Amino acid sequence: MIEPLTSLQNPRVKSAVKLRARREREKQGRFLIEGYRELRRAVNAKLPIGELFTCHEHYLGENEDALVADAQEQCGAEVVPVVATVFNKLSYRDRPDGLLGIAPIPQWSLEQLEPKANGIYVVAVTIEKPGNLGTILRTADAVGADGVIICDRCTDVFNPNVVRASVGALFTVPVAETTTDELLPWLAGNGIEIVATTPAAELIYTDANLLDAVALAVGSEQYGLPDRWLEAATHRVVIPMAGEADSLNAAVATAVVLFEATRQRR
Repeated sequence: MIEPLTSLQNPRVKSAVKLRARREREKQGRFLIEGYRELRRAVNAKLPIGELFTCHEHYLGENEDALVADAQEQCGAEVVPVVATVFNKLSYRDRPDGLLGIAPIPQWSLEQLEPKANGIYVVAVTIEKPGNLGTILRTADAVGADGVIICDRCTDVFNPNVVRASVGALFTVPVAETTTDELLPWLAGNGIEIVATTPAAELIYTDANLLDAVALAVGSEQYGLPDRWLEAATHRVVIPMAGEADSLNAAVATAVVLFEATRQRR
């Protein structure tokens, strides 16, 4: 048995805590994955995992040991047991469950996405809130989307709050990062229509033909989609509002249109 780490000043602990900051993630080329569900999906995706900090005192169920064993066998994880006080320092959650992994940041390029004849893609353009980006990833997984493309990113896709809000869907949906300059020609070249939601549109989203390959473009909460995307859109659609609000949260609007696209395919 490996003796648990007990010191908050341990170099491995201090290095892991620093990964909450984007600058440090970029410097180390690593990011945090905390939580049973998130790590289970990372392991199922065979994502390489360097260190896996564990704390039995925080375990919530009976499946943690099996997950740890799978992470070792399938992902090459080095298990680092720690005591509760140390794990509390490592964790960024109010109620930690005793599992926190560190993985190398993958390089997800546009070339890795496979264009499909009737594929469904999400283009997240300058999304600034980690919770929104994570929720969009989770929704994309729920509808079986063929890819989520992070375009001109503001929020780091490897922010711990993105990983958490996605509930590990970051590892189950094909993801790419690129720029508008690269993406618009790629979409056009592969016959993928752009669907943009905007309160200024006249076409109700349920009346749009979403049966062909489509990329749902969603912009930031504050500014919406840039004009360049609105001009390039094949369909500009609106989600009717019955109350005083003239728009929905970006992640909610994405979910509404994505589920309509999947409904039309049934």
